[in-house]
Amino acid sequence: MRARLVLAGALLATAAATAPTAHAGAGDGLSVTPRGTLAEDGTVTLSGSYRCLDDTAGPVFVSSTLVQDDRSAGIGGTRAVCDGRVHAWTNSAVVKEPGYRPGAARVEATLMQLTTQGPLGLPLPGFLAAEESAVTLG
Repeated sequence: MRARLVLAGALLATAAATAPTAHAGAGDGLSVTPRGTLAEDGTVTLSGSYRCLDDTAGPVFVSSTLVQDDRSAGIGGTRAVCDGRVHAWTNSAVVKEPGYRPGAARVEATLMQLTTQGPLGLPLPGFLAAEESAVTLG
């Protein structure tokens, strides 16, 4: 089972490295709120807003990664509604090892669409928007 996860992760990483960004629409965008929360149990919550116009080619998600010092962890993923309106997103995850501390950090957020146009018929990511932003955890 672990080997399958490693293989799937490697395939997704390869697809992400070669994924197109050209199909991003002029109305697609993403922002990150400059303050995130850090609960005593290790739950990290990040938020922001997004806008996307078209999800007919496949589902769209807002993903976020929190980076602090040498720590990096994916913090959830939110299914996006692509209707041309601005929507709020919130992603949460419990991160215990390595743990985070209150203070300065960085969020890397992406608005990503999964399409099945790849040579293997697997869903491949296409990036509609990306945002890297400083945040304060508190």
